[in-house]
Amino acid sequence: MAIDLAGFITYLKDHAVDHGFHVHDERHFIETFSLRQAWEIDMHPESACDGPVDLNVAFDIDPRDILRLEDEVAELENNGEEPAGEYTAQLLFNWGLPALGAPPDLIVLSADLAGVAGIDLPVDVSEVDTFGALDQQSLRRLSLVGRFEVSLVDVMYGREKLCDVLDRAREVSEHLVDAAREWKVVYPDEE
Repeated sequence: MAIDLAGFITYLKDHAVDHGFHVHDERHFIETFSLRQAWEIDMHPESACDGPVDLNVAFDIDPRDILRLEDEVAELENNGEEPAGEYTAQLLFNWGLPALGAPPDLIVLSADLAGVAGIDLPVDVSEVDTFGALDQQSLRRLSLVGRFEVSLVDVMYGREKLCDVLDRAREVSEHLVDAAREWKVVYPDEE
C-alpha cells in the first residue's frame, strides 16, 4: 500500500476550509537529487481576508522515511499487522505579519500564544528588524512557527483527522489579527 501524499494535501486543504480558513494557493516541490517532497499551502482565517496575517502551511517529506514505511508495510501485509515504528513528518504553520509600529514584548506574546495554541501546537516567536535608508526608522516584523507531528501511518490508513490542530491554528491566527490592531501594523505602501 503506497502513501497518497497528494490526497492527504487535498484533504488538508478541504479540512482547513471546514475549520474557518480561506485557502489561496498550493505549491508542490520535488528535489531532483534526493526526491524529497514538500507542499506549501497559503491560507488565512475567514475573518482576515484583508490581512494582516498570512499563514503558510508546509509539509515536508523525506523519501527515506516513506521507503522504510512502505518496506515495513510490505513485510507485514500478509499477517495484517500495522507498522510498529515511529514514522512522522512535520506540519509547519508559519505566520507572518507586516512591519509593526508598536511590536509586542516577545515573552508576553509567547506566553499568550502558549495559552491559545496549547501543548499540541507549540509556537516559536521571533522578530526581525530591517533597516532601509539611513534616514528611515527600522521596521520590525514578527515570525511565528507552529509545529505538529503527523503520523505517516495514520496518513496511509486515512486516520489523520487534524481537527484539533486546525482549530488551534485558526485561534492563533485570530488572536494575531486582533492583536495586530494594538501593534500598529505598517502596510507596505506606508513604509
